[in-house]
Amino acid sequence: MSTRHLVDAEIAPLLDLIPPTDWSTPIAELRAMSRWELPPPVIEPEVRTIDGPNGPVEVFLFVPAERRGTGAVLHIHGGGMILGSVATFQAGPATLAQNLGVPVASVEYRLAPEHPFPAPQEDCYAALAWLAGEAEALGADPGKLVITGESAGGGLAAAVALMARDRGGPALTGQVLTYPMLDHRTGGPDCRYKNSGVGEFVWTPEGNRIGWAALKGDYAAEDDRKGWFSPALAEDLSGLPATWIGTGSLDLFFDEDLDYARRLVGQGAGRAA
Repeated sequence: MSTRHLVDAEIAPLLDLIPPTDWSTPIAELRAMSRWELPPPVIEPEVRTIDGPNGPVEVFLFVPAERRGTGAVLHIHGGGMILGSVATFQAGPATLAQNLGVPVASVEYRLAPEHPFPAPQEDCYAALAWLAGEAEALGADPGKLVITGESAGGGLAAAVALMARDRGGPALTGQVLTYPMLDHRTGGPDCRYKNSGVGEFVWTPEGNRIGWAALKGDYAAEDDRKGWFSPALAEDLSGLPATWIGTGSLDLFFDEDLDYARRLVGQGAGRAA
C-alpha cells in the first residue's frame, strides 16, 4: 500500500520531480545521472588537498565573510555510500557556513564499491584531524568542533564520532545527524524493523541493500571496528558528544535513527534530541 497520502501536501509535488531509481542501473550511470546543474554556492570554496590514509583527499573549505561563531564544522555529504560529491553539492555546506558564521569544511571522501570500508570513514576522519589542526589558523576554536552530515553523510559523521572517541581525539562538541544511515541491516533479510510505512520514496530498501553491500565489501563486521562500519552495531555509545538527530516519519531510516537516539540517551552520551 502506498504511503503517498501521508506526505505533506506542500511537499508531495516534489516527489513527481524525483522519478523512482532503477537500481539495476550500473553505479557509474547512477553517478552521472546525479550530477545535477545547481545554482552556484553562496560562498565560493577554497579547495584544500590534505594527506589521507591512502593518498591525497580534497576538502572544500567555506569561510563566511561575517563571523558570528567561534567554532568550525566538518560536513560530510550523502549519497548512500556510492553516490554524491562535494563538487556537485556545494550549496549545503556553503549555506551552512553563511548561516552559522563559522568555517565549514566538506570532505570529498572515496566512494564504494571501488573503496569499501574503512576507506570512506578514514578519509572523513583525516578531514576531522586536519580541521582540528587548522582551526586556529582559520580563526576558530579547536575546542568547538561539530561534525554533521545527511543520509550516508550522517552515518559517516556518527562513525567518525565513534572513531574520534576510540582513538582519543580530536574532541567534538557535537554531532548533527540528518536522517543518518546507521544500520546496514535495514531493508534486508536481517532488518530489525518491519515497518511497511517507510522507505517508499527516494531511498528505498533496495537502494539501501546495494549501498551497504558496496561499503561492506569482504568486511565481516565482527571485530571492534564494526561500529565504525555501521554505527548501530556499536555496543558502547558512551562518551560521545551532544547529539541532534532529525529524520522523517516516512524515511527508511526512521526506526534505526529513533533507536540510536534512545540508546544515546540511555548510555548518557551527552544530550540527544
